[in-house]
Amino acid sequence: MTDFPDDELHTKPLTFMGARYTHDLTGAKAAVLGVPFDCGVHPFRIGSRQGPAAIRGQSTLVRRYSPELADLDPVERLGMVDRGDVRLTPSRISDAFERIEAAAKRIHNARVTPVAMGGDGSISLPLLRAAAGRYPGMVALHLDAHTDSYDYDSNDKYNSATQFTHAAEEQCIIASLSYHIGIRGTTYRRGVLEKTRSLGYNIVTLHELFARGFGDVLTELHERLKGRPVYLCCDMDVFDPSCAPGVATPTWGGLSAREGIEFLRGLSGLDIIAVDVNTVSPPHDVRNMTAFLAAQVIYESLILLCQRPG
Repeated sequence: MTDFPDDELHTKPLTFMGARYTHDLTGAKAAVLGVPFDCGVHPFRIGSRQGPAAIRGQSTLVRRYSPELADLDPVERLGMVDRGDVRLTPSRISDAFERIEAAAKRIHNARVTPVAMGGDGSISLPLLRAAAGRYPGMVALHLDAHTDSYDYDSNDKYNSATQFTHAAEEQCIIASLSYHIGIRGTTYRRGVLEKTRSLGYNIVTLHELFARGFGDVLTELHERLKGRPVYLCCDMDVFDPSCAPGVATPTWGGLSAREGIEFLRGLSGLDIIAVDVNTVSPPHDVRNMTAFLAAQVIYESLILLCQRPG
């Protein structure tokens, strides 16, 4: 009987694009962090807590080299590791937020860039809190169909529509230099855009993005955000449901996969200090389309990290 070594008898934990699974950040420049959390209050679609597992699964389809874009292996170049998921209980908001913030802080404190996979959009708040402690003067670049900067009351303070309200009020970011891009569609209440602007944010609706053209908007972003630490947040409902059906709040008329990827590539050269990709809801996905696209979005973000200034 052949005496096989252990590494030939046992599979390793599934990680993003096969990155090494470890909590040791020595030598790493980026670390994947799964955040399997949703607030559990969406009236129709609960399931984003399953997002990290689905994205990791579909990341096996993403090959490491993109000869036309950047003929390099970003996982190797960044020494990227996958730290697994934050241990938390979905719907237990306060406890989960504390755990998410603590996990992200450990990555920042090691001078490593966290690449977070959600989870619903609410996860951005504890992740922003963690980044703010390391990067004063940080700005947010938020790609989404919704501003997530809504009013709230004491009975429903934290949910996936208020994270950027809290981020501005807590001064985690400089709101006047932060952008919500891709905004479109219907809402449950009036005055959503006025509320967002009252917090200081800049809004580029999807209609404006196409009317101005990607080049004009990207030029503005580079001119205003140059030299600033940028927190990049991508809610997958910025994409049209035809290519990203498995999200919490699908909204017709969004970016195609090609358009979204091209826009991301236009961010090359910005000083991106953290990434989060959220709102993949596997129970509502179709043949894992959204999870696969989210894995590609993360790959594009890794290339951006390789292209940071310096």
